[in-house]
Formats: sequence, C-alpha cells, structure tokens
Amino acid sequence: MGMPPRQSTNTLPVFRETMKRESPVVFSQKAHALRAFSTNSTASRMLSNNPHIGHKVAGCLLLLSLFLINFSAGSSGKGSQSQDDMHVIHNSQLDLREIVFVIQSQSNSFHVRQAERRRADLLKQAHSLTEKPPVVLLLHSLSDNEGDWSILPLLPYLSHSFGKNSSWIVFLEEETNVKMNKLVQVLTKFDTNKEWFLGKPLHDEESTIIHHYAFAENPSIFKYPDFAAAWAVSAPLVVRLADKVRNEPLKSDFTIDLKHEVALYIWDNGNGPHLTAVPELCTEPEDSPQTQHCATTLSTEPPPCGEPVNKEDIFVAVKTCRKFHSERVPVIKKTWEKDAFSLEYYSDHADPSIPTIDLGVPNTERGHCGKTFAILQRFLSSSVPNTKWLLVVDDDTLISLSRLQVLLSCYNPSEPVCLGERYGYGLSQGGYSYITGGGGMVFSREAVVRLLNSGCKCYSNDAPDDMVLGMCLNALGLPVTHSPLFHQARPEDYARDFLAHQVPISFHKHWNIDPIAVFNKWLKDDLRAEASDGLNKSAKTEL
Repeated sequence: MGMPPRQSTNTLPVFRETMKRESPVVFSQKAHALRAFSTNSTASRMLSNNPHIGHKVAGCLLLLSLFLINFSAGSSGKGSQSQDDMHVIHNSQLDLREIVFVIQSQSNSFHVRQAERRRADLLKQAHSLTEKPPVVLLLHSLSDNEGDWSILPLLPYLSHSFGKNSSWIVFLEEETNVKMNKLVQVLTKFDTNKEWFLGKPLHDEESTIIHHYAFAENPSIFKYPDFAAAWAVSAPLVVRLADKVRNEPLKSDFTIDLKHEVALYIWDNGNGPHLTAVPELCTEPEDSPQTQHCATTLSTEPPPCGEPVNKEDIFVAVKTCRKFHSERVPVIKKTWEKDAFSLEYYSDHADPSIPTIDLGVPNTERGHCGKTFAILQRFLSSSVPNTKWLLVVDDDTLISLSRLQVLLSCYNPSEPVCLGERYGYGLSQGGYSYITGGGGMVFSREAVVRLLNSGCKCYSNDAPDDMVLGMCLNALGLPVTHSPLFHQARPEDYARDFLAHQVPISFHKHWNIDPIAVFNKWLKDDLRAEASDGLNKSAKTEL
C-alpha cells in the first residue's frame, strides 16, 4: 500500500548548536540557537531548491528532554503488563504473514548488499516452514525521507499498511541472525491484542550526556533495547504510536542515541509500556553453545570485504589549537599516532616541535567549520599525499587506525562515502543527518570532491562543522553512512552490554578519565593480527 501523504517544506530549519560540544552542565540545560544561512548563500539556495528536502514523509522526531525525568519504578502506566499477560499461550501457531520484518538498512552499496542477504535468509527460512512468507522490508528503500532511520517518522506508514492485517513489527539490524521457528515460538507467547514492546534490555550504569542525564537519580531503572538483538512492537502499539506521531510534534530537534530515544517515546512518562525483556533475543555469536535457546544471534561470518586497506591510503587530519598543544597532542603521540602513515596537526599556531600547521583560520571556541573546510581543501591540494580516504578527528579523539583499515575494506572509495556515528537534526521537518565530529569523520576522496565542487560553505568560522557538512551532503543527496563502532562520548557513557559485543574503533573526550588507560583498554591491539582477526571474526562487527 502507498505511503501516507507527504509534507512539503521549503524552509530551512534554524541551526542550533549541537549539545555534544558543551560541558556536561551546559549540555543538560540548553542548546544554543545558530544563525540560519542567509537567503543569498549557496547552501541556502541548494537546500531550499532541492526536491530531496522539499518532499518528505510527515513524521516527528523523538522527545529529547533537557531536564531530568521523574520516574518511579513502581508506577503502573496504562501499557504496563502483568506476569499473567506475559505468559499467554495462544492455541494456534502464529502465522508468518502476521509478522513484518524491517531490516534497518542503509543506502550505501555495501550495506544494501548486506541487507539483501539478510532478507534472502529470512525468506528462505520462511519458505522451509510455510508457503505463506512474512513481509520483509528494507528500511532505506521505503521512501526518500531522510528521517526514516529514526523509526518514528515511519510509524504512520507501518500503521496504515500493516496495522490491520499484522500482529508484529520486528526490527533487526543487517547482522542480526534470526532463527525463524524459535522467533515464532517466542512471539506466540504474547497476546497480540495488547500493547507490547519486546527486546533485550540495556541500561545505563550512570547518568550520561548522550541521554541528557535522564533518570539521574537511578539511571539503571530505565531499560531500552539493544537493536543488535532485534526488537518488536505489537500492532496495537504501532497504531497508537502512529496516531501520536501524526498529532503531537516532538519537542527536540536532535536524534542522538536512537534506541534510548525510541524507548523513551514508547514509555511516554509511564503512560505507555515498558520494555519487556525477552531472553531469547540474544547478541551472542550464532555458533556459541550458549545460544541454543536464542531466537536471534549475531552473525559470525565476516562480510566479503577483502584485505584491510593500506595505511598509505588514509590521510589523518587532527584539529587542535595552541592551548591544547601540551595537553591533548601528547596523548595522541603516546597512543595512536604511530599507526598513521600520513598525519598532520592543524592549529591556529605553527609549532615546529609537534609539528602543527596554521591554516590561516583563527581558533574558535566551538564549531570549527572554517578549519574543517580548510582541511578539505588541503586534502585535494598537492600539499598532501594523494590518498583514497580522509579521516578528520579532534585532538581528544581516541581511535584504532588498524581497525579502521579493516572497516574501510568494506567500502568503495570511488563512491562518495561519508562514514561515522550518525546523528540527526530536524528529521521530521525536512532536516538532515550528519556525522558527529568527535568520534571521527571519514570521507572518500570522491565525497570531498563533490562537497567542494558544490560550492557549499560555512556561514561562519565557528559554525558547527559536522552539522554544516551534514546539511551540504543532504542538499547533494549524498547519504551519511552510520557505524556504531565510532563513539562521540567515553566508554563510561555507553551501556556495558552494548559495548560487550563490539570491537570499537573510536571514543571521544578526556573528561574525568585517563585517556591513555582508556585507549589501552578499549582500542589497543597488542598484536596487529588480533586487530584484523577481531573485526573479521568477532560476534559483532556492525560493519
């Protein structure tokens, strides 16, 4: 069935300073408004005239409260379930046609191939069980709406198309391996006339900046799903949430940690269902002896990506400034600098002892857009080696370059690849996705060429570079490719079980940590062979 009516917008959303750049106190209280591009600027004309932005699915972004959320563990909202409800066993087996699978796919060619393999596997399993297969959707192909990956804008479409003739919407990632018969057995336990939100629960050990310090008094009390294990919502819940999305615009512009934000939206201050833990939704490798009871596991077969890219193919640009030359740069030199073949430090002051290069752009307290665009221009000049990939990092970014070499083997540098941790701005209002800068931004040479040829520019030197780049990419119709192996924050800011099945590539910030100890624990590979083997054979590469 068709998509719901699309909402047309020809206005450029007003920029706001992304909260990740603020101190923890400021971050939890406000987001600074930024000036919009002037109407005669190149980027403004590109955005306002581009049909990719002008015709979007009417949707809403998730509420990201900047204030602490009052919560009581004993509260009983209208969607909470009793133990009796949880163990309802239907007399009849669940029909596969009652399940709609949504693979959280991306439009990059590598990810499309991965998602198509996952769909083929689901349909093959279904065919062995019945001649009546389920619906299997690839998220990236459902519409041209940039915000589809944030799930909530899709709910009206899912409700309209499947709300009456389906029982479950099951979301899974490209690497999530499904045992179809066991999943059906699990879903059969739940009364499909009720509202259900099922998944493998994660929780915060301490209040965290990426979750706006929600539930600060007891952060472990709120559970949200690990998307890698798959998660499911019942049709009645989808229908109600779709109505809410249509009728109640969200109060936040930013999409930062989707799994937490989706859970908050569903919970709805206690008026909706909590996440119900399902032990059969697992993130162990599929060949593990602990997975006999599991309906989902993580694929252990490495993607067909070939050998790691040569270190000579990656040019590393580090953004720094004079006041951090003695504080942050030494950390890089003691940790990951030795793994770079071509690396330059860009500062507001030329210091030959490091050395740093002054690009002629004055230092700014935040944003650094002028400096980043100067780096892009230098990357294409004869001043640096002609390399396939550009990595732009902050001076407080901790990164494993050897793991990045393995990851990049899955991507085609002749395509316009823009890779990192994806955030979203104004996705329900004709907004855009962007790579959050602190975790590292990776660009293929082709992507840099197209960016600069477009004429898109900073509207000020202190504009948020990652957000301006995101707006430019959106205007050009170039996708932002997400990898959860890049991290905008510290390891302490992520759920322990979430990191347990990752081989991370980066973390960011030195705040209240020993950055060298963090690098040695999370990112250092004592043997180079272990880095490649870890990414290719780990339970969860998330490539």
